[in-house]
Amino acid sequence: MLKLDPASRRDSLILRLGRIALALAAGSIAALAHPPFGFLPGLLGYPLLMLLAERSTTTRGGFWMGWLAGFAYFFISCWWVAEAFLVNPAQAWMAPFAASLLPIGLGLFWGTATALYRRFTPGGVVRVLVFAGLFCLLEWLRGHVLTGFPWNPAGASWKAGTAGSQFASVVGVYGLGLVTVAAVSAFGPLAGPGPRKARIGAAVLGTLALAALLIGGTVRLAGASPSGATDTVVRIVQADVDQESKWTPEAYRGIVDRYVNLTARPGAVVPDVIIWPEGALPASANQVFAPGSPDAAAIARAVQPGQTLILGLGRGVADPAAPDGARYYNSLLALTDEGGEGLRITAVYDKYRLVPFGEFLPAGGLLGALGVRSLTHMPLDFSAGPRPAPIAIPGLPGVQPLICYESLYPGFTPGGADRPRWIVNISNDAWFGRTSGPLQHLNLASYRAIETGLPVVRSTPTGVSAMIDPWGRVVGDQRLEPGESGVIDARLPAPTAVTLYGRFGDLLFGLGLLVALAPMVGWRRLIVRARR
Repeated sequence: MLKLDPASRRDSLILRLGRIALALAAGSIAALAHPPFGFLPGLLGYPLLMLLAERSTTTRGGFWMGWLAGFAYFFISCWWVAEAFLVNPAQAWMAPFAASLLPIGLGLFWGTATALYRRFTPGGVVRVLVFAGLFCLLEWLRGHVLTGFPWNPAGASWKAGTAGSQFASVVGVYGLGLVTVAAVSAFGPLAGPGPRKARIGAAVLGTLALAALLIGGTVRLAGASPSGATDTVVRIVQADVDQESKWTPEAYRGIVDRYVNLTARPGAVVPDVIIWPEGALPASANQVFAPGSPDAAAIARAVQPGQTLILGLGRGVADPAAPDGARYYNSLLALTDEGGEGLRITAVYDKYRLVPFGEFLPAGGLLGALGVRSLTHMPLDFSAGPRPAPIAIPGLPGVQPLICYESLYPGFTPGGADRPRWIVNISNDAWFGRTSGPLQHLNLASYRAIETGLPVVRSTPTGVSAMIDPWGRVVGDQRLEPGESGVIDARLPAPTAVTLYGRFGDLLFGLGLLVALAPMVGWRRLIVRARR
């Protein structure tokens, strides 16, 4: 058995530690491309990760390079989840575990991508496509496996509404990620072996791809109509109610008054629709709108005849088949004052994509016995509603509701004959305080506007609430920052023509994956066989 002398062991340890540090650096700088940092040179973390994976001596070594980079990426991207556990002091001890366990799990997707790359990568600069294809395939799986968690995909590194983000209207955020990762990874071969001409050629192609993204996006934005607006006037209400202070009986009356006063505040125009956020009041819809409820009466007085109020509340529905005779939903309700008869519920949407450990417990019997159910705020798990679909509200254009982190998921909004005219996203980002989480959530939700060509109206209790146009841009100064209380009165922007992504969904992204991964099976052999 070969034994290394002390100097060789020291050098080996230094080399190993250096590779670990570089992997952590690759994930860290890639995370810094996202809001609130916006450090776009951080995209060079992807070619660095590619080089680390291919220079690993084993497939297992390639896995660990990806996992370390992924851990750093998601720790920086998702540390704000710990804030939710600080709302209740009794649960504060869970905060460091939440901040660590989530990136540990999500890093497995990056590790799997780099392990496959190390195992199957071909030679030559074409390996850039394979790396991008495998990486973005695992990114897509991250957004779908076990309900998925598509937070900060690579494509969303471009701030929504900028030129670099506009290609999402063609291929979606995953397709944009494929192009972006392939383009920046094309600089990786410059630091590797191979013919100098081919390595320089790859870098030139990468530069041209990035230039095409930016030029194409600039042209699309130049054709955007900043004044294209409908006759529908929207009021977005942000009452700035902190999560930790809303659950006491003493606070309840003040919270109701705050929302009612903002709803009834006089403005330059009379709103057609008023938007309150998810979980606006610390009570269920059954309690708020019970017969004879003073809260329902106060809300009805604030809503004028002909106006519609959209708000988010939990609600219980009787069901003899349920364990306690009822099912609970996280719901969006539309209430219309039709004049003289008070508010009437005219549409209901029940949240489809629920948050694991926040709205339902996987393996609920076991985890409930361990006391984890204290993380939810209903007696039992929420039930999932049907898959998102547009709803019809009298007097308003057809609308696609998305509750909270449903706005992270591409593809929920149809682009065919039943295409809506706008998207409403109510969310409760108060759980995450004044961290990077609400800023990133705004960026991710804005990508749904780019992909669909539809305006997005977003309401949260503490920020960021905003009116977003079909190009992913916040309209003028129509934005309420974290910690602000107030209203936004704005005309609903007109939608664009249906986008290619709205028409075809992830089909073009799938075709791009096939092209990128073809070298893994030997594209030259496939061409020869096809000719024969």
